[in-house]
Amino acid sequence: MKKTTLFFLLVLSQITFGQSKITENEKLIATCKVWGFLKYYHPKVANGEVKWDNQLLEVLPKIEKAQSKEEFSLVLENWIDDLGPVREIAPIIVPKNVEYFDKNFDLSWFNNKLFSKKLSKKLKFIENNRFQTEEEIGPGYNPLKNGDYFNLKYDNKNSKIVWTFAYWNLIEYFFPYKYLMDQKWDVTLEKMLPLVLETKNEDDFYTVARKMSAKLNDTHVEFAIYKNNHFEENRRYFPATGKIIDNKLVVTEILGDSLAQADNIKVGDAITKINDKTIEALVAEYRDLFSASNEPALLNKVVRKILNGYSDNVNVEFFKDGKYTTKAMTWFNYHDSHRNEFKKGAKKKKKEKFKLLENNIGYVDMGVIKDTHIPDMIEALKSTKAIVFDMRNYPNGTYEQIAKFLNAHEETFVIYTYPDFSYPGRFKWTEGTKCGSENKDYYKGKIIMLLNEESMSQAEWTAMCFQTAGNTTIIGSQTAGADGNVIELDFKPFHTRYSGIGVYYPNKRETQRIGIVPNIEVKPTIKGIQEGRDEVLERAILFIEGGV
Repeated sequence: MKKTTLFFLLVLSQITFGQSKITENEKLIATCKVWGFLKYYHPKVANGEVKWDNQLLEVLPKIEKAQSKEEFSLVLENWIDDLGPVREIAPIIVPKNVEYFDKNFDLSWFNNKLFSKKLSKKLKFIENNRFQTEEEIGPGYNPLKNGDYFNLKYDNKNSKIVWTFAYWNLIEYFFPYKYLMDQKWDVTLEKMLPLVLETKNEDDFYTVARKMSAKLNDTHVEFAIYKNNHFEENRRYFPATGKIIDNKLVVTEILGDSLAQADNIKVGDAITKINDKTIEALVAEYRDLFSASNEPALLNKVVRKILNGYSDNVNVEFFKDGKYTTKAMTWFNYHDSHRNEFKKGAKKKKKEKFKLLENNIGYVDMGVIKDTHIPDMIEALKSTKAIVFDMRNYPNGTYEQIAKFLNAHEETFVIYTYPDFSYPGRFKWTEGTKCGSENKDYYKGKIIMLLNEESMSQAEWTAMCFQTAGNTTIIGSQTAGADGNVIELDFKPFHTRYSGIGVYYPNKRETQRIGIVPNIEVKPTIKGIQEGRDEVLERAILFIEGGV
């Protein structure tokens, strides 16, 4: 009898082991990957025949009921089978002129330990017989087509799951810099999905979604909540902006003149605390809310967050002349059009488009000058011994005209990777962009570019263009490290975005996250700001005069 009982217990344990348990998070992660893969690979789904988001809602209850890996795999197999047979096609030949960039591409998850061999084979078969399109994908592609996941219900678990799956897969297949993230995108899904499910209201959900977008490590990424627009009139601002230097927020520009005067706020003032929180603590608190390619870009974004809020009364601690003093300030919404007395103070001072500095040195403000001004600029500065192009801003698309003036020949200055919609997750190297022209009268003097963390996207792209002129020197500090175009994702209640194409030097050297590397690194100091000096420009002039 004992032997019989032992035999049945052994058999039961083997059955129990075979029907291995699976957690909800494991099921949802695997479902997310299968759903996203089918969305972009299955011929019937990818061509828009199926309302795929709705089908996810229909299958989620079945996923939830599955208690074992075997039951889970069977649900997914049946789901795929219900779409109908996939026609087997001839092997897809990669054209000879196509060179793939595959650092983002990974479908190894087909062999997930949760999947049956039958399910893995089905997925591989769909990859080999995937949806094909002749659509040419350029910088303005729309990855949101065939989607209907815009009307989020924040109290509905499945509605939140659909959005999370959709967003994760957009990045998984179409973000060119996935391979450069600090945290693997798979890990982000694993960690964020439970947090999404725990959210109880809109604000909780937006916080988690924002933290998820921050994991892209892409300075182009922003996160705007439309529902909060009516809060803008209640938003309050410190009357200036600044930079974080040595764990202090140093005022660099006054934005509200009359308000700053009322509290005796001046350029060079060093803020050490806001409402008893140190600048270092505030940076740590906000760090995971902002996507940034590198630390300087992150600090630049955090400054904006620190210097506004919804409280009228704010205690601000300053460090000046070796002493700490706290001011009880009243912050206002001086950007509000209804506050005419404050709006006037928020206007920025007019800047010169270009000018002649001492010792025959030209200066061009790339954030102000436009195409219509270029002929006058060339005429005024063509005989200078050097021109300083200040790109610590966002240029106005003037690279082409200026490059023709600077370059002796036409040169390719950038190449790209575009997503392949016929093989999602893979990116193709594409022809680059040229600048300059055959010009015997090209500019012979030194070309200096001033860059810093404010130099992003078009500024970085323009700097790459000007580098082809040869006699160029970059002075300043690390740029924002977000080059190329932007893909906008408008989800109705909120909006986000990401860098949509990969941007590289012609030799395939990266710019994302690294930025445009300066030849001479110079950063502003607190002392220099207090003295009203532009230390980066000063260093440029020193280099022009002495060559070192």
